[in-house]
Amino acid sequence: MRHILSAAAFLFAFASSAPRASEGWAYPGGDAGGERYSSAAEITRENVGELIPVWTYRTGHMAVPEKVRKRMKFEVTPILVEDKLVLCTPFNEIIALDPESGKELWRHDPHVDMDQRPANHFNCRGVAYWRDGDAPANAKCAARVYTGTNDHRLVAVDLEDGAPCEGFGEDGVVAIDPEAKLVWPGEFQITSAPVIARGAVIVGSAISDNVSVEAPRGTVRAFDVRTGAPLWSFDPIPRDAESAAAQGWNGAEPPVEGHANVWAPMSVDEARGLVFLPTSSPSPDFFGGLRPGDNAHANSIVALDAESGALRWAFQTVHHDVWDYDVPNQPMLATITKDGRKRDVVIQATKTGLVFTLDRDTGEPVFPVEERPVPQGGVAGETLSPTQPFPVAPAPLSQSDISADDAFGLTPFDRASCAKAISAARHEGIFTPPSLEGTIVFPFTGGGANWGGGAYDPSANRFYINTTSAMHLITLVPRAETDDDWHDAAHGEQAPMRGAPYAMRRQMMVGPLGLPCNPPPWGILHAIDMDSGEETWNSVLGTTEDFAPLGLTLHTGMPGLGGPLATGGGLVFIAATMDSYLRAFDGASGDLLWLSRLPASGQAGPMSYVYKGRQYVVIAAGGHSEAGTRQGDYVVAYALPRAGDRKPSLVSRLLDRPGRRFILNMSLIGLALVGAGLLLARFVFRRR
Repeated sequence: MRHILSAAAFLFAFASSAPRASEGWAYPGGDAGGERYSSAAEITRENVGELIPVWTYRTGHMAVPEKVRKRMKFEVTPILVEDKLVLCTPFNEIIALDPESGKELWRHDPHVDMDQRPANHFNCRGVAYWRDGDAPANAKCAARVYTGTNDHRLVAVDLEDGAPCEGFGEDGVVAIDPEAKLVWPGEFQITSAPVIARGAVIVGSAISDNVSVEAPRGTVRAFDVRTGAPLWSFDPIPRDAESAAAQGWNGAEPPVEGHANVWAPMSVDEARGLVFLPTSSPSPDFFGGLRPGDNAHANSIVALDAESGALRWAFQTVHHDVWDYDVPNQPMLATITKDGRKRDVVIQATKTGLVFTLDRDTGEPVFPVEERPVPQGGVAGETLSPTQPFPVAPAPLSQSDISADDAFGLTPFDRASCAKAISAARHEGIFTPPSLEGTIVFPFTGGGANWGGGAYDPSANRFYINTTSAMHLITLVPRAETDDDWHDAAHGEQAPMRGAPYAMRRQMMVGPLGLPCNPPPWGILHAIDMDSGEETWNSVLGTTEDFAPLGLTLHTGMPGLGGPLATGGGLVFIAATMDSYLRAFDGASGDLLWLSRLPASGQAGPMSYVYKGRQYVVIAAGGHSEAGTRQGDYVVAYALPRAGDRKPSLVSRLLDRPGRRFILNMSLIGLALVGAGLLLARFVFRRR
């Protein structure tokens, strides 16, 4: 039962672009535009079944006290630069490894404050690399690694040895001012990797949601890549009446809300001099009566001039968001083939399960987008947008309609409980507004798609993305009936939203056994043809093995955090799910071709590179504290076997499959029952 309830906890937590990395991996997203594609093709559909783990490295971050382990995630994707595999731990230690052996070369500890309580837990999704073309090749910090920290600093170290770059900020550190008094240390942090463009290193921020109306600003900041001196900043929310009116923040003079921050990874088109931001919702998430209008440029893909921070264009994916439908992942810069010609585009997957494809120069939709009527009738003081944008293609990837007849459960009791909960809540489809009686938000606030983003294979003109299917029950609580504190709720929380007329209660809609009330699959991997916009296949992703009693393995799909990797061998690699496996799918058909048991859960994006003629696939396996998945501090590298490599035995291959725990447990139970029967028979016969 504990494991199944943990599954509910997981659900709640939840061309002309910059040069593509060919056989290397110089960015957390593979290239500066986040295609998550490697042209390496040694590993193919025909031989992927032979893949073996060739080295495993442990960062040591599991040695922290237990109270800290309960507040950390290992979501990093390493980069390969100048013969070094570089990554960060949840506590922002930067580590360089030998890419062939996994041997540690150096590590740098920025000594993050471990006593703080980070809003999004201790987390570091990646680092950024830059080489100074004007410096002598062997000069100190001619090649650098940058990372943002959980205590809102920007750190620069020498790629060669990990020593601080003393000319950057103060001894290699720029302290970032949140521009607000924080409610607690850790309310404001940096979790995604910085990006570098036109001599600037640019960072966003992760900020706790639903604390207050007057919250920290979601400012994106740029610093000189050499010195750390401030260059420009961009606040998605207007701060004067004239700007507010121009951006459609009707009646706000000026808005006092914060956020619309950029917590997910950004993208860079160096040739165009553009940086692309995925912005989040304004504060607070679930009541917008104090921020009337569409709230541009929140919930948007925003293109900025990388040298000045000036706005080039913006496209909003959700108007006047009251559902926590942030833009949750890196805007993907790809050159697709559409109607027989190449198009430079931005592909943006969203929490709603909608995928927008935009012209990279203008932000105009490449696949048409329609404004469609959505449910109305918000709470007192709320003014909703009458329409929301829906792309004509691709079709929605996530289910968004539910009725009591659809309720799921393993038993009649389970199903009846879910049916009752669904019947009691308000639900008129996607974008049904939060209510006093409780509204079903479907997809839930963790996706559809989440921060892992997608992968694009240019040789196949195919986009891959994984989605999660689950529901939240969102209830607004009048201020007169509550206080300004946080409270626990069954399968969720009640957040104060101080300064608003309501607090917000958010709960996972799960049955008595902790399983989602909506029918499976709960995790899916999709493939989209970017010429037609049609889904070419989808595959169920994940099993219940690591959460069901006795390892019961149901192929229901499971929630996922982390994205896919596409390779030149025609493969799609992905971990992400709540069971501890790395999988490889056929990119053309969606068939599962290979999987391998990880030493801990893989809530991170895999990457691939070629080093000394050998292709490696690498994944961070360390789990997710909010998810309840198996934690660890592992980095695992796979490759095809070579002379001297120890190949797994047939028995170990058979045991390295979903269901093996259930079979083993049932076998042990069977043996125990047989043994008990023999003892009982012996006792009976002796009595006779």
